[in-house]
Amino acid sequence: MAKVAEEWLNICGGCEVTILDIGEPLLALLPSLEFVHMPVLMDHKYHGQTGEGDPKAIDIPVADVGIVSGGVRNEKEKHVVEEMRKRCKTLIALGSCACFGGIPALANMDTVADLYDKVYRQSVSTEPSDTPKDKLPPLLDRVYALDEIVKVDAYIPGCPTSPKLIVEALTAVLEGKPFELPERSVCDDCPTKREKKASGGAIVRPLKSMDFDQNNWGNTRCFMEQGFLCLGPVTHAGCGKPMDDKEDNIPRCIKGGMTCRGCMGPIRKGANPMVDMMGALSSIGLNPQQVEDRRATLNRYIGAQNRLRPLPKKPGA
Repeated sequence: MAKVAEEWLNICGGCEVTILDIGEPLLALLPSLEFVHMPVLMDHKYHGQTGEGDPKAIDIPVADVGIVSGGVRNEKEKHVVEEMRKRCKTLIALGSCACFGGIPALANMDTVADLYDKVYRQSVSTEPSDTPKDKLPPLLDRVYALDEIVKVDAYIPGCPTSPKLIVEALTAVLEGKPFELPERSVCDDCPTKREKKASGGAIVRPLKSMDFDQNNWGNTRCFMEQGFLCLGPVTHAGCGKPMDDKEDNIPRCIKGGMTCRGCMGPIRKGANPMVDMMGALSSIGLNPQQVEDRRATLNRYIGAQNRLRPLPKKPGA
């Protein structure tokens, strides 16, 4: 039986819900797993159940598998993930935040000082005040992905990820096999038809409805060719992987009539989705300069690992 420890850091909790969304296949795995630490589901304190432990040390049980969701934003989260790495033989990064920084890493476009000023002194809805410091862990200089802090053995991207991918990763670990997603893009799994040219010359805001037919995808034109910004060409496939292999493997957002937003991250390590996406747009006749807030939009889920950082201020700004 493999012991499993799970932690959540700078995150919304959606990845933990995804573990529960596995459903009945989770029942088949449970006899082989023993969850020894999982704050979202079980009451296991860092410093002993009644506070009798060392207040400066984190007590996380030794485990065969460690699963961590969320990026690293403050000193406490850094400490937690370092302890998880020490105590877990295999460490899995679960979700976009853990793998690439996720939505919180959009904050990497600003300095910590600027963020504090905006929240506590410049917000029109907040009475100006000092930055809170009492009994709060200080923020790091930016949001970090897990592999910028510790060694990560396996990655399960997505916001949230597919329950099927969690099952495959845990099964691989239990069998002593490596877990790695094949290098495929969302476009490789997308059932819409492509003509390799846009139907119009401008990028359309997603408030307008796309033309699609869920009963006959062969009659549905590629959303990007319809003029909607879709990050499918530069985003890793796998989000639509169904629990039942008999179901269609259609990317989740596409299946819901929306464009891909890029939550599964780059197709391969070291890729630059922002640059690649601008090339994809140009190749079908769309102007990348029409993308609003290009840095944030094209790096929406992947702002850690130095993809997003503050720009030098313009003179006089």
